[in-house]
Amino acid sequence: MKHTPLTPEQLEALLQEHLQRLFDGRSTQGEVLSELRRKVLGFNQTQYAELVGISRRTLSDIERDSSNVTVATLSRVFRPLGLQPGLMPRRKSLLTALVSPEASDSSS
Repeated sequence: MKHTPLTPEQLEALLQEHLQRLFDGRSTQGEVLSELRRKVLGFNQTQYAELVGISRRTLSDIERDSSNVTVATLSRVFRPLGLQPGLMPRRKSLLTALVSPEASDSSS
């Protein structure tokens, strides 16, 4: 199956959709990685693992959320997608407050 590159608008919408699912707890970090790897880059696991310098097995474990990898590895894995690992509040109310439009207005 041939991969059709996304427009910048499509890429932005796809990232927003998957990150919202992650923030809402409807998707895991591994699920988001798997979806974006395929939809954004059109890579299979072997291709992507080679790109980021890890084994296919490690990538598979990360995507199944069954791996205990370092932050450095997660950084390498998410970098081609324009993302980085970080701390997220466990309380949804705090996360909502941090990402609300009012929060970004006050930080300017």
